[in-house]
Amino acid sequence: MAALGRQVLDWHRLVPLTWAGIARQTPRLGEQERAPAPLLRKLTTASSGGGGLVGLPRVEPRKDVQKPECWTSLARCHLHKQRAPVEGGSLEREEVIRALLDMGFSDVHAQELLSIQPSPHPRQLLDIVSELILLGVNPEPVCVALKKSPQLLKLPVMHVKKRSAYLRKLGLEEGKLKRVLHCCPEVLTMSQRDIDSIVRVLREKCLFTAQQVTEVLHRCPQLLREAPGEVEYKFQYAYFRMGVKHADVVRTDFLQYPIAKTRQRHTFLERLGRYQTPDKKGQTQVPNPLVKDILRVSEAEFLARTARSSAEEFEVFKKLLAREEQEEPESHTPGDRNTSEGDEDEGEDEDEDEDREEEGEL
Repeated sequence: MAALGRQVLDWHRLVPLTWAGIARQTPRLGEQERAPAPLLRKLTTASSGGGGLVGLPRVEPRKDVQKPECWTSLARCHLHKQRAPVEGGSLEREEVIRALLDMGFSDVHAQELLSIQPSPHPRQLLDIVSELILLGVNPEPVCVALKKSPQLLKLPVMHVKKRSAYLRKLGLEEGKLKRVLHCCPEVLTMSQRDIDSIVRVLREKCLFTAQQVTEVLHRCPQLLREAPGEVEYKFQYAYFRMGVKHADVVRTDFLQYPIAKTRQRHTFLERLGRYQTPDKKGQTQVPNPLVKDILRVSEAEFLARTARSSAEEFEVFKKLLAREEQEEPESHTPGDRNTSEGDEDEGEDEDEDEDREEEGEL
């Protein structure tokens, strides 16, 4: 009887240890799943026959494949999770790779991120990556952006958080930020004042709506590198010289093209009589070609289909246009010309008044 009592006590001491071993082998992320019913039945019958727990099968960890829709939640889990410090104050390489795989990165992308030079601190790497995932950027574009601009990994985490909140306010989230980061990764490093100046020009000078500003930044992120005055001049050229409306400026990605290319092709068509600035009613005497047929095509296609002219003629024209642009600063500006004309008109009016006074005296 005493031997049986000792066996029961040994059983109660072994059970907590067994559950601890099972808990250690279950996946970290997600909820801890309970042991299946067959395993419970084996545990409850293991002590029969005095065999103890020696014959229990080893519980293998379940290999879960994270779905793309879980990437954001996993990144958020990383940001809120308190990690225990390890030796040297850094994370183990295997732990970093595991965290990146949980966020949806492939093995190749994880190795590429860890091989970026200069090598970032593992915690810094995971924090920056998590913020970009929370913005709605897929793992592959995140990897491309960080490889293209490794200086992003040197940014303070709080700076990235504030910039992320500002980009969300502009509407650049979900899939829209993918193109912005690919074309202009400096959006995370450039000063807030530079971004604000571009946004202010688009809203106040160009009179785009908030939704149109979001679309312009999404479709033409290169604008963020340009001076505000250049962006305004591009829009004015499109609106006043070519008669392109706001919606068409956005839809055709007009602002992404260099102004020199736009001016060359538009002026060439004008002098050929194939393009005309619309009047106040938006009407022209000739059918103007579409913007995409002017700017989106190669020079050979532009000459063959739109201008219907030769390359030699276009080359001669570009040289003449460049000479005209060099001479323009030496001539009077339209404002000066109008002012001088106004002064002449005032002088003529004064002469007429003096003549009338002399006639009255006579």
